[in-house]
Amino acid sequence: MSTLADRPRTALIVVDVQNGVVRDAHDRDRVVANIAALVERARAAGVPVVWVQHHADDLPVGSAAWQLVPELTRRADEPLVHKAYGDSFEDTDLEQVLAAARVGHLIVAGAQTDACVRSTLHGGFTRGYDTTLVADAHTTEDLSAYGAPPPAQVVAHTNLYWRFQSAPGRTAGTVETAGVDFTTVVAA
Repeated sequence: MSTLADRPRTALIVVDVQNGVVRDAHDRDRVVANIAALVERARAAGVPVVWVQHHADDLPVGSAAWQLVPELTRRADEPLVHKAYGDSFEDTDLEQVLAAARVGHLIVAGAQTDACVRSTLHGGFTRGYDTTLVADAHTTEDLSAYGAPPPAQVVAHTNLYWRFQSAPGRTAGTVETAGVDFTTVVAA
């Protein structure tokens, strides 16, 4: 029901699942395994998988920290969006990639929950996309030393508030990995 005209397709957006981003992430192995399962199911259903990769002073392009985690393998024909800001749409070609594939619904997974995942959800939603957060396929590191809640609470809170987002002509919500059904979405 996206507000974007002639955009019936869904895409899986994998945000920043990079060595340096998830190295110390909460529940890292389970979350990465869930993302790997989503990627395989999306591919099997013909749903585009779009990879997002962040670069910054602590994630220099080409470094080991910048690389995607070894458990996830991007195919050469799958788009890779490079970004320097939290919102995966900001100063990137993500919108062009999605428009070319006629995508109006985003299924979002990745890291970090309280930064790039949240920013990308909001960025997509405000741009007219339907946005679904995979509740057990995003994570963050422990930033409680800086005043943030513990990571499990950050994840839970993000899942809670994203279930209740609303705006005219768009949908938002959460779903567990097991509940993502790529076969019911428009894939081609």
